[in-house]
Amino acid sequence: MSFLVDTDTCSAYIKGIGRVMQRFVQYGGRLYISSVTLGELYAWALRVNAPPKRMQDLLALLGEVQVLSVDESVARNFGEVRAWQSDHGLRSPELDLLNGAVALVHKLTMVTHNVKDYANIPGLILDDWLVP
Repeated sequence: MSFLVDTDTCSAYIKGIGRVMQRFVQYGGRLYISSVTLGELYAWALRVNAPPKRMQDLLALLGEVQVLSVDESVARNFGEVRAWQSDHGLRSPELDLLNGAVALVHKLTMVTHNVKDYANIPGLILDDWLVP
């Protein structure tokens, strides 16, 4: 089993949350992030008041994961799911839906603590590494 790690879980890893760090060790070589998550992490690390160590920690994280791009197949999946959601009166935040589309296209389990943001994406398997 391989995993697409959401921004909140990457942040927990960078902050040194033990149970998340253990999972990174346990699943080393099978961890991915999307280019969307990478952008969110860069924004977090580049804030004016962010400690310089945050960027160093982000760069170290990149040594533990592989980055997957949003490509045409992800865009198509995003559109399919957004259309299905619209037809059923449902919605997911756009960036979360993009992450979910990356996970679906690459057949990855989505690791997030924001389970509710991904709940309306059919076929997406979720795992929360921040739950004790």
